[in-house]
Amino acid sequence: MYVYYIIALVIIAIDQVTKWMVVRAMELGEQMTIIENFFYLTSHRNSGAAWGILEGQMLIFYLVTVIVVIGIIYYMQAYAKKNRGLAISLSLVLGGAIGNFIDRLFHQEVVDFFDFIIFHYNFPIFNIADAALTVGVIFILIITIIDETKAKKGKAEK
Repeated sequence: MYVYYIIALVIIAIDQVTKWMVVRAMELGEQMTIIENFFYLTSHRNSGAAWGILEGQMLIFYLVTVIVVIGIIYYMQAYAKKNRGLAISLSLVLGGAIGNFIDRLFHQEVVDFFDFIIFHYNFPIFNIADAALTVGVIFILIITIIDETKAKKGKAEK
């Protein structure tokens, strides 16, 4: 079970190192082209949540993150032991939540830098923690749908 907490720690470490590298190497607002018209590294700060919502509301973020982290740890201990996919998904969410929490706690903003333009849409700039959170939540949804489908199929066969 501890391997899943190690996954979360690895996510946190990669997230914090990449944010540190961006802060050290780039000026705020500076942009480096990786793939023209598609992928850039852009030094950006966000004092809100996704898409800048709830900007500057740090107390809300602190409370929500603590509740989410406690909930994830409880859920991992209670339910994810039997489901490796769920445990990995929860590890990604845990690592992402803590990665951004560290930024908010110490800097009152989150360092973002992945900047994509997808079909002429400039997607909101994000970081490793955001990516881990998003992938983790998507996997949780997929696993939940699969498990519910299996449960309904099992009931129908009885």
